Amino acid sequence: MDLRLNQSMKDLSTLTSWHSDWKGLRVVVFGLGVSGFSVADTLAELGADVLVIAEHAEADLLDILDVIGVPHLTGVPASDLLAAAKSHAPQVLITSPGVRPENDVLTWCQAAQIVVWVDIDLAWRLRDKTTRVAKWVAVTGTNGKTTTVQLVEAMLNAGGIRAIACGNIGTPILDAVRDEIGYDALVVELSSFQLHYLGSIQPMVSAVLNLADDHLDWHGSFDAYRDVKAKIFENTEVACVYNVNDRVTETMVENADVIEGARAIGFTTGMPGRSQVGYVEEILCDRAFLDDRANSAIEVATLHDLAEIGVLTPHLMANVAAATAIARACGVQPGEIRGALTNFRLDAHRIELIADKNGIRWIDDSKATNPHAAAASLNSFERVIWIVGGLLKGVDITGLVADYADRISAAIVIGKDRSAVMQALAAQASGIKVVEISVDDNLAVMSEAVAVAAELACPGDVVLLAPAAASMDQFKDYADRGEQFAQAVRIQLGELN
Repeated sequence: MDLRLNQSMKDLSTLTSWHSDWKGLRVVVFGLGVSGFSVADTLAELGADVLVIAEHAEADLLDILDVIGVPHLTGVPASDLLAAAKSHAPQVLITSPGVRPENDVLTWCQAAQIVVWVDIDLAWRLRDKTTRVAKWVAVTGTNGKTTTVQLVEAMLNAGGIRAIACGNIGTPILDAVRDEIGYDALVVELSSFQLHYLGSIQPMVSAVLNLADDHLDWHGSFDAYRDVKAKIFENTEVACVYNVNDRVTETMVENADVIEGARAIGFTTGMPGRSQVGYVEEILCDRAFLDDRANSAIEVATLHDLAEIGVLTPHLMANVAAATAIARACGVQPGEIRGALTNFRLDAHRIELIADKNGIRWIDDSKATNPHAAAASLNSFERVIWIVGGLLKGVDITGLVADYADRISAAIVIGKDRSAVMQALAAQASGIKVVEISVDDNLAVMSEAVAVAAELACPGDVVLLAPAAASMDQFKDYADRGEQFAQAVRIQLGELN
């Protein structure tokens, strides 16, 4: 044991508040993205002894670390990062959630019995910086997380609850915790990576939206992926929200160790049963948060209201029902939820209508980075020219093709893992037209894919970018992929020169 660690050893069980004595706690921050920087900045403010190590980092973040006096090591071999971590003799290492558990730094931590946190763990301990201590709403799922937490944020604010969406979306959670005014609620999007490392929190409301194969190359198996997702329900105080149409999510609730009195609340795109939120014909209804839920329901909104948000799909309907269940569990009134819905708009690249010309719709769902998300898109349209492919992340696309082959009139295959997609199409949809785009330049990829789609599409078709794969093989990210698609569509249709 390093002498410095002996001298500065702190009882971590006492570090449960912003107002605890964090001074001198030796911490290594592993990774310097936006969340890693917020961790380093927060710990420096608290007086901890911090070292940042990262494979890569933006120069402006390093400059700020220099200003606030946080030492850092980046852009060196992995062995040097490990050596620096050992030399710092940390009591805690706070990792970027995307770092794989088998990374040498993390395996060393495990062997040396060094505690590993993510920024969520630190934020939970520091949540009382102001007297306005926020309740936490925790949301996860394979797809729909971002839209749902944004909807919940809007609904809570409409109900007079000062809330912010944070975590795996937008604002780093520690920036939200350090807000000078404070929040009544943090709507925390949690990825499977964050949940893998996360210790214990106590959310007021928790939700699992759905579950399907994703990130299996990272987690190793579907069972491991499912188990880390299930952690979100633990210690929930008021309501565990699950998907009536996804039995696995209900089983998670049944197996969770929750605070006594917490309710299981279902959401569905069909007719709701007792303690559920769903749809009766064209009406979004609440049968969970009323006294006579055996015989009655409360009208919340209509499908016409939802259509103002974006392209009305079953996926959007599910996200709205989930968000409504969460907001009602937080005490928001139906009229306030309806007002939030009528003013809400989807982010770009989420089943976004780019153009509707000559009877052909062009839809950007670049956010569909896995088969489950792509299924939501394919299920929304009757006849599709499908632009598909990218990095499959160890996931087999065969089942997706088999399930929706009758809706696909043609497929245009892009991306690094084209061969696996081509094989799936040949095996499960042999009667459709398939075109492989073999160029690698991102601008050329989308220009060629859109040009081919324009040749193949007929009135009534939807040209759908729903790749069912990650984007980093040919694009900066899913947003870049979607933007390149939209630009190519507008050029193809003569809207841009």
